[in-house]
Amino acid sequence: MADVVRRAQANAAAAFGLGPSECPYRVVASTPYWRLRDYGDRKGSPSLLIVAAPIKRPYIWDLAPSTSAISYLLGQGLHVHLLEWLPASRRTSGNGLDECTLAIADSIARISGKRQGERPLLIGHSLGGTLAAIYAATAPASIRGLVLLAAPLCFQPGQSQFRDALVALLPPTLPEAEPIPGSLLSQVSAMASPATFVWSRTMDAALSLADRHTLETYARVERWTLDEMALPGALVRQIVEWLYRDNRLCRGALQIGGALVGPSDLSAPALAIVNTADEIAPLSSIKPFADAMPADTVRIIEYPGEVGTCLQHLGILIGRQARAKVWPDIIAWLKSRS
Repeated sequence: MADVVRRAQANAAAAFGLGPSECPYRVVASTPYWRLRDYGDRKGSPSLLIVAAPIKRPYIWDLAPSTSAISYLLGQGLHVHLLEWLPASRRTSGNGLDECTLAIADSIARISGKRQGERPLLIGHSLGGTLAAIYAATAPASIRGLVLLAAPLCFQPGQSQFRDALVALLPPTLPEAEPIPGSLLSQVSAMASPATFVWSRTMDAALSLADRHTLETYARVERWTLDEMALPGALVRQIVEWLYRDNRLCRGALQIGGALVGPSDLSAPALAIVNTADEIAPLSSIKPFADAMPADTVRIIEYPGEVGTCLQHLGILIGRQARAKVWPDIIAWLKSRS
């Protein structure tokens, strides 16, 4: 019922012109759980695959023309694809990290096949970045490089208050036979870190009032947060138990496709962007993983966050300061690998 109410609120916001305004794309592959978007072939352009976060809908990458990361990437001459996760059903509720890794592998293979063996670049935000890193650890030679935007990789106790509170709130085992409502995850996250998901959002709204562009961006993000979708029970259980509670990825103890993977397996060049104002993916959730990667393969850029992004965790995707000061470095890094 909560998801129905939030969807009605989102539709009401859309009626006031705050809905997504996405770039044109075509779907080039699909399954009951995911589909691959292609934003237009550009001969000779480097291919880039965006791995969307599985928590909410992917148009945070393409929120409006003035804040669209996808539009910006297209404008920089990249051939952009996006891996979109579809709302879970009983049929797909058993999908977990193995299935997500296979979806990325399938998308990479389709892009490489279309471009005669070209290895694409890979980029992901939040848990989309975590999934991209897991895939890259299983097949580093299949990509030219990996960009991680506010993507947590290390979940050791004490690395963030959000991690510790989330683990304490959730039961030791979670069911996986049924999809998990997106609204439930939103509520648990708010309980784990009210400063991040409640108080700082309220303060950001007040600080956004003085600037029309900032206020509109804030309102669009608030509308996006209401557009919930269900997640596979198995994926939620594995993220909570294997990543957040057991820290298996950073310890090199995460089993994917029958093999153990960890930071020492991720030999592809990597760039990580860390928002120092972000409690969900702080520097302490990334640096231990980066330190355990093969030498000289990863670079970390710190970004201080900004007003008008609603959640600091989203700042790197939609912030004006991020676009002006951080994204030129991201583009330069991507082009140096292509």
